[in-house]
Amino acid sequence: MKRILLIATGGTIASRPTAAGGLAPALTSAELLACVPELAEVCHIDALQLYNLDSTNIGPDQWIGMVHAVRDHYDAYDGFVITHGTDTMAYTAAALAYMIQRSAKPVVLTGSQKSIYNRDTDARNNLYRAVLYACHPAAWGVQLVFDGKVILGTRARKIRTKSFNAFSSIDYPDTAEFRDLRLVPFLPMPAGYGPVQFQDRLDPAVFVLRLVPGMRADIIPLLAGHCNALILESFGVGGLPGGDDGPLFAAVRDWCAAGRLAVFTTQVPHEGSDLAVYEVGRAAKALPGVLEAQDMTPEAAAVKLMWALGQAADRDEAARLFLTPVQFDLA
Repeated sequence: MKRILLIATGGTIASRPTAAGGLAPALTSAELLACVPELAEVCHIDALQLYNLDSTNIGPDQWIGMVHAVRDHYDAYDGFVITHGTDTMAYTAAALAYMIQRSAKPVVLTGSQKSIYNRDTDARNNLYRAVLYACHPAAWGVQLVFDGKVILGTRARKIRTKSFNAFSSIDYPDTAEFRDLRLVPFLPMPAGYGPVQFQDRLDPAVFVLRLVPGMRADIIPLLAGHCNALILESFGVGGLPGGDDGPLFAAVRDWCAAGRLAVFTTQVPHEGSDLAVYEVGRAAKALPGVLEAQDMTPEAAAVKLMWALGQAADRDEAARLFLTPVQFDLA
């Protein structure tokens, strides 16, 4: 039997009702396992309580802690399952995909929309299938398992706030899917995958600015003393109101002239950005320091920029890393 390490971080799956009437993480990793006793027939599984946090409170420091937990136990186990709240799980999945690269052993995130404390929820099914996937010979890399789908960590996005089918793979096929308890793999591990690479440096000084019609340009200089890179969620395939004669263009030009990066993405859920299509985007695309997220998810783009800045000595190296595909984040 394979050896799997369950790393618990909190989230809805581990929540109980509070006296105030809300939900808060309270169940331990051992209690999670006790709710799914069938797992003992699937593998040898150990549990590690790393955090017990609502996922709203999980960020770069906790991502680094998860990377260290996997790295420190990597040789002793065949796979890893991380239980996590759903609200920021896509960010964490992307972060781990950049910080744990080329892992032939699966690192699987899962959670639930309802607590495992309740009966007849999605929690037991998701946890059971996450462990099944981690034990499967076709399993690899950083993946998210939810509602029977196996999704690349760089492509997962939460698209529903309450339904059990909360996550989708954006503009890329699922890695695999469960049909009842039978796994059907679609995307095999790339040839020559490995050896695993762990990286634990991030620069979280990244700001995501969602453009809205009529937005004033003077908000961008206010960020200069606090952020090293800016992500602009633009309209459609991308562009700036006013084009190269407008104040937003001037603000982005000055931002980049100071040695910072500006990354354009889109507010549209599918098919990505392309600044070259319209005149309002072409001049921005030509500015030194301007990049495009293309078809990366917003979560992957933000986290990859933090990761690239954390690895790089200068802007050009950060740009190169950002534009280098990692675990199919760029089609």
